[in-house]
Amino acid sequence: MNTTIQQLYVFGTGNAAVTRCYNTCFAIRLQDEFFMVDAGGGNGILGILEDMKVPLSKIHHIFVTHEHTDHILGIVWMIRMIGQQINKGNYQGCLNIYCHPGLTETISTLCRLTTQKKVWKHLGESILLIPVEDGQTLSILGCPVTFFDIHSTKATQFGFTMELEAGKKLSCTGDEPFHPLCQPYIEKSCWLLSEAFCLYEDREQFKPYEKHHSTVKEACELAQSLNIPNLILWHTEDMRLADRKERYLQEGRKYYSENLLIPYDKEIIPL
Repeated sequence: MNTTIQQLYVFGTGNAAVTRCYNTCFAIRLQDEFFMVDAGGGNGILGILEDMKVPLSKIHHIFVTHEHTDHILGIVWMIRMIGQQINKGNYQGCLNIYCHPGLTETISTLCRLTTQKKVWKHLGESILLIPVEDGQTLSILGCPVTFFDIHSTKATQFGFTMELEAGKKLSCTGDEPFHPLCQPYIEKSCWLLSEAFCLYEDREQFKPYEKHHSTVKEACELAQSLNIPNLILWHTEDMRLADRKERYLQEGRKYYSENLLIPYDKEIIPL
């Protein structure tokens, strides 16, 4: 009897300006295929994929949450490398890249400006830019995925929910504080993936609210109020990376009593 593989691959956990870890991005693995979400800000994603033994040939679905450099520039590298594999005959099927409607032209332009024609010629053919609307549901890796506008105060940004096997619902709210209009999407989630720019006690040092981010305290209070049993915090500062896990857990447990995870880059979490 085959055992279903259902895992979260953590590629990066840092915010936009980190230097000691990679920008926050990840993938959901179902069996031997991956649904990737963002790719960070550069070609560092390629080394991470290699280290975590994630072959490009097993990535056919990528979601780009928004236009900020630490989320979108790595996508250019994914398109470049997969485009090269297509040219060599080593990539079967299409690469589907999902994003809100305003991003399709941005990604296309970035690729045309920074990659060779032999790569970007695949846009619209083997590499598809698929715009998704607020509240739209698509089937990805056999699971319903619903995209939603997180109501950002900065650039338009979408999050998503994914209905995993065994009735488990996973929700990603992007890299900004939770907006009440998103509650219908994330309530009854088994897993919540949330940004936590820094500890609440370090708010004067890192000034998360000026950047429209939240702290460990707010993220944990939200998950507790919604009775979410599993909370993952990332998109953090990296000034004390070595003991970040311990410090964040210590503060988080004051406000959240369920399963709290503070991953490092390259961790694999069973779902």
